[in-house]
Amino acid sequence: MTTTPVPVYALVTGGGTGGHVYPAIAVAQELVRRGHPRESIHFVGAQRGLEATAVPEAGFTIDLLPGRGIRRSLHPTALRDNFGALFGACRAFARAFRLVGRLQPRVVFGVGGFASLPCLIAARLRRVPAVVHEQNAAPGVANRIGVRLGARAAVSMAGTRLRRAIVTGNPIRPEIGAVARDPAKPPLIVVFGGSLGARRLNDAALALAELWRNRDDVEVLLIAGRRDHDRCARRLREEAYEGRLPFQLVAYEEHMETVYARATLVVARAGAVTVAELAATGTPAVLVPLPGAPHDHQTRNAETLVCADAAVLVTDHELTGTRLAAVVDELMGDPKRVAAMSAGARTLARRDAAASVADLVEEAARAA
Repeated sequence: MTTTPVPVYALVTGGGTGGHVYPAIAVAQELVRRGHPRESIHFVGAQRGLEATAVPEAGFTIDLLPGRGIRRSLHPTALRDNFGALFGACRAFARAFRLVGRLQPRVVFGVGGFASLPCLIAARLRRVPAVVHEQNAAPGVANRIGVRLGARAAVSMAGTRLRRAIVTGNPIRPEIGAVARDPAKPPLIVVFGGSLGARRLNDAALALAELWRNRDDVEVLLIAGRRDHDRCARRLREEAYEGRLPFQLVAYEEHMETVYARATLVVARAGAVTVAELAATGTPAVLVPLPGAPHDHQTRNAETLVCADAAVLVTDHELTGTRLAAVVDELMGDPKRVAAMSAGARTLARRDAAASVADLVEEAARAA
């Protein structure tokens, strides 16, 4: 007996990094919660992106497009790579056009990243309504073009320059939104730079461990990222690190909700997901924006928390172990300020973001 395939309701497209992937999954999960069959939500991502593993782990199907994004550089190797990237983009568009035609979704939902733009163009050509969500304060190329092609826009932060955008906040995983903070004693300082890690933050944390090796009134957790963990572990072995300071090094943390619950202070990049999760959990932070991020969006992301007195901004070039120790010691010496930072972060929280974005997706589908 054969079964009739479930028609595709929403084609969710984009990714590359956790900043794109996890909000997309959160919205997909919200659509399922509303009664749309899980099989009716289909993802399209990039072969090189985090979505290739994260989406199937979340229980959704996915097609992967070939190719990679454009490198923003005039270096000869970048120009060479970009020539190949343009060829890959043409292949990706052809594949996306066929997918949208075959699946015939009621709506296309884009979250930015390499795979998003070909699908948004295909949606326009196939007359399928589209919605985009911009996680960062400075919108990316795919979403800017998508809006020009007629997609409705949702944004995480007020002031994001997308035409007729609706401020929804940035969708986060339900388990993060449910965090009830109970900071550890002694204070726990958590340093992380995303799923791949950030070498500058990792080196500063290792230097901090050396400076604080004889302290036992504070703990440090370094989530180094899968790409940089082995180098950090090797450095600890080579320096024969021993001390009273409770210092833990891990490559990756599957359950960030437990980290946010226990952390007294987080030191991190200012990616959109991190900023949204800090706000939702009320976690005080020292933010170190990634230099060279497109349109300097991480600095703008960080400034939203700084303006709410929820974070301290330290630039990448000034981040050293000594500088980090000084900033953290100053904050830890002022518990009232740390408590105020937590309260300030919560003023920016939008725990209903996934629901708000899902509303737009459903409205676009009904209007088709």
